[in-house]
Amino acid sequence: MLPPRGGTAEEARRSFDAVSGTRPGEAVVAAERPCVRRFASRIAEDAALVAELDAEIARALAGDGGYRNLLTVPGIGPKTAAQLVISVDVSDFRSHDQLASYCGLAPATQQSGTSIHYDKAQRSGNKQLKNLLIFSCNSLARSKGRYGRYMRRCLARGMTYHSALKATARKRLKAIYAVMRDGVPYSEEAAGRVPAPLG
Repeated sequence: MLPPRGGTAEEARRSFDAVSGTRPGEAVVAAERPCVRRFASRIAEDAALVAELDAEIARALAGDGGYRNLLTVPGIGPKTAAQLVISVDVSDFRSHDQLASYCGLAPATQQSGTSIHYDKAQRSGNKQLKNLLIFSCNSLARSKGRYGRYMRRCLARGMTYHSALKATARKRLKAIYAVMRDGVPYSEEAAGRVPAPLG
């Protein structure tokens, strides 16, 4: 067996022994089987409950114009639209930059002792909303629309997939802000314009 890069043959052997282990005996497997079945059953019940709650929220919001408008934004599904409607009062935000900050999608600028500025992802903000907005961009990776093209350009510039997802989520948030503020469905033309700040 080849040693790991930078390690010795003995370290490689110990690593292999640690991960290979031995198969537990039949008695151990038989004793664990009921616990595994109970855990699997509980996971299935929880998943069904989550799906039922999501469906109930979607039904409750079906008559909400803002919710319906958000569903027209590429990549925004019922769960993300519902979370936006529940979590965001758009009148509290004067610009899409403020909304991005609230969602934890605005890059945080830091300064070193030698006055060198650099950006990194914010750790603050509404984490649940942030995760939904980023995760929902996965569906845009192969899209031919504005955000799919933007994400592919980010990847072509050498960004990691996760960084490209976050950048796409930030860009799409401008359209989300405009849709929520103006009470209108999404359109490609409007998405190309930066929403003017509220007076």
